[in-house]
Amino acid sequence: MPEIIVIKFLVHIAHHYCTHSVTSTEPMSNQLYEGSVLKENSRPASLPAEDVSTNSNGPKQDSLFDDDPEDLFAEATEEVSLDSPERDVLLSDGPSPAITPITPPTSVITPQSLTVPVSLQIEEEEGGDSFDIHIAVSDPEKVGDGMNAYMAYKVTTKTSLSVFKQGEFSVKRRFSDFLGLHSKLASKYLHVGYIVPPAPEKSIVGMTKVKVGKEDQSSNEFVEKRRSALERYLMRTVKHPVLLKDPDVLQFLESSELPRAVSTQALSSAGLLRMVNKAADAVNKMTIKMNESDAWFEEKQQQFENLDIQLRKLHASVESLVCHRKELSVNTALFAKSAAMLGNSEDHTALSRALSQLAEVEEKIDQLHQDQANADFYLFSELLGDYVRLITAVKGVFDHRMKTWQKWQDSQMLLQKKREAEAKLQFTNKPDKLQQAKDEIKELEGKVQQGERDFEQISKTIRKEVSRFEKERVKDFKSVIIKYLESLVQTQQQVKICAQ
Repeated sequence: MPEIIVIKFLVHIAHHYCTHSVTSTEPMSNQLYEGSVLKENSRPASLPAEDVSTNSNGPKQDSLFDDDPEDLFAEATEEVSLDSPERDVLLSDGPSPAITPITPPTSVITPQSLTVPVSLQIEEEEGGDSFDIHIAVSDPEKVGDGMNAYMAYKVTTKTSLSVFKQGEFSVKRRFSDFLGLHSKLASKYLHVGYIVPPAPEKSIVGMTKVKVGKEDQSSNEFVEKRRSALERYLMRTVKHPVLLKDPDVLQFLESSELPRAVSTQALSSAGLLRMVNKAADAVNKMTIKMNESDAWFEEKQQQFENLDIQLRKLHASVESLVCHRKELSVNTALFAKSAAMLGNSEDHTALSRALSQLAEVEEKIDQLHQDQANADFYLFSELLGDYVRLITAVKGVFDHRMKTWQKWQDSQMLLQKKREAEAKLQFTNKPDKLQQAKDEIKELEGKVQQGERDFEQISKTIRKEVSRFEKERVKDFKSVIIKYLESLVQTQQQVKICAQ
């Protein structure tokens, strides 16, 4: 049942994302829809851009992005037909040159066989020059013993960017360092409207098993999943044109010694304070009634609410599919073992040989189920989990816009009260307090003007950020869905070969 749900979602998402015009760094021979005829829709020019300084105090209100008149969602007027060459390649009996076989893992999980190399082509907004950056998180190493132990990861960066001192360098980082980096970036950029990718979530149970337990399958799997999540987090961070130039990001990637991150523990006073603040923010969000005058923001907020619900449902179905696939692998292995034992105990030579051959086939199919379960998780489930958290970050910048609006409105209300008080002082002829009231009014007028500018600025920034986010979302889903469908076809072809 979960697999049927996932396939239905895949067909719907593939139809939606793969029939949109998106600039891709992959060769056209690897795309399923290379025969599509795309059309461009006109779109209003973007709002004035803004600059961001690399000062560690956060962005300044200048220009950041150039206007991008390209329609991010230009629809395809033709789709691949059922008789198209692309379909023949994917559904042929023989192996497809466009499909990369999944290498069986040498241990519990082999990252080389599951993780596609993350090579990012970024185009600079100002000069138009292209450059590449590749960040790999590898070699998890346990440092210390007992509950004081922690995992250290090797972070290797390869780049041609001039903001870095070298072209290739490596540093050692622990998990709390990643959380500390996210905390610094969020404090500087979220309140002005920039979407900061969320760091991987803490897992007290999983890390406790790693600290006090012996190395087993579940511990190794937990460490590998965290390593992969940290690598994706860093890549999403450096893909942001503003965060890439931030001094904290550069220090995190380059400096051999990094100040110890504080207030990152879940079970601490800082962690409890964060929980209280989140609860207070939720209450404030329900009590603030914003009179939205911009239809674009109202439409986008509703769109992200719906997308959040859909992705959470799909993520739950894919996780269920992964569990069922692993159960199928375990049961297949048990069946292979039983067939082998039965073949060894059988006196009839022909029947014994047949049972032994059946056991060998089932062992191969068991390995295929394991590889496909890993592909289900690393290719598809993790993408959905990332975007569930990313959409939460997107909704967070909308909440900060609402807070900025509320702060502006509060200043206006206070100014109105001060003006009324000034009128009463003039009526009662109290010159000693009148000058003080005028000074307060002048100060509040400045706050009201600044509040209006802040609200306009964060609105412009969010428009740019949402446009960039949606473009990246289409690219990510298109690429991953194609790779995931190829892995499914490849697995079925190999199962067919084993059965022959």
